[in-house]
Amino acid sequence: MSQRPGFQRAGVVFAIAAFPVSLIFGEILPVSPVGNPIAVAQRIRPDGVWQTIYEQLPELPLENQYINKETKQPATDNTLIGRLIRYHLYVKGRPPFFRLDWKITLADYLGVTGAMDPSTYPSANTLRTNPLEGDIAAIRQLNRQQRDALIQALVNAFAPQSAVPSRSDPASTPSNL
Repeated sequence: MSQRPGFQRAGVVFAIAAFPVSLIFGEILPVSPVGNPIAVAQRIRPDGVWQTIYEQLPELPLENQYINKETKQPATDNTLIGRLIRYHLYVKGRPPFFRLDWKITLADYLGVTGAMDPSTYPSANTLRTNPLEGDIAAIRQLNRQQRDALIQALVNAFAPQSAVPSRSDPASTPSNL
């Protein structure tokens, strides 16, 4: 029997992680099944992605009214989407390239996948008030269309440029399928 990640049942192999990622110096790199980073045209830095998402979807709540414990000032750069991204990547360890993974993260916020741990939530230790409850409420306020738009914006923001087909690419047209 081959030594592939996953398990086999009734002749079907289920992969545990189809495309794992590697986090190196704050950059996310897709990893091949044998553990080597896959070459991409650019490396992905999650730091400023939240700003891109808010530019694309300005109706999303910022949830940035929390006070920093150290400075005692509003932490205006500490936003809902920034915390959602950090939760997805660093708390849950999910890859940022796939819609399904982002949907699972939103399911966490919607209470579908079980309770979220307040002690491990991003910024729980740096803000006076743990933002988890407010973030859950803000995500629950979004309608399905807004959640779908958020997921698509996140996938697009983390997609390596070489993996995003251009509109002029003939291989991306439905007539070639």
